[in-house]
Amino acid sequence: MKIAISSDHGGNNLRKEIVNLLNELGMEYQDFGPHTDDSVDYPDYATPVAERVASGEFDRGILICGTGIGMSIAANKVKGIRCALVHDVFSAKATRGHNDSNVLAMGERVIGPGLAREIAETWLTEEFEGGRHQKRVQKISDLEK
Repeated sequence: MKIAISSDHGGNNLRKEIVNLLNELGMEYQDFGPHTDDSVDYPDYATPVAERVASGEFDRGILICGTGIGMSIAANKVKGIRCALVHDVFSAKATRGHNDSNVLAMGERVIGPGLAREIAETWLTEEFEGGRHQKRVQKISDLEK
């Protein structure tokens, strides 16, 4: 699995923690930054990740900002993206199993690094259940113009 990861300035520390997790798990990834603590605009960092996941260049993406809200809104503007804002392990499991989410958003100011690692690992390892959920995911895709 190939992962694209990015944040804005408000998610820099948590992004680095998740990069460490990706290394520990031996996952292939590309870190899209930012690589400074200067203030940046989250759509500028969400969009490249979302576009590359949508194109198939990456299997999944992880986006982090202060709350995760801005990143998730921006990512979901890209056709083919199902970005889930997650702050608990149950939701991480459910959004992969039921929604086949392909981008995970989290908020550094909302959750700590330990929980974020647990969420990310759950989300990365959980499989889409398909079956009755496939019809629902298709209905989401059908909404895209």
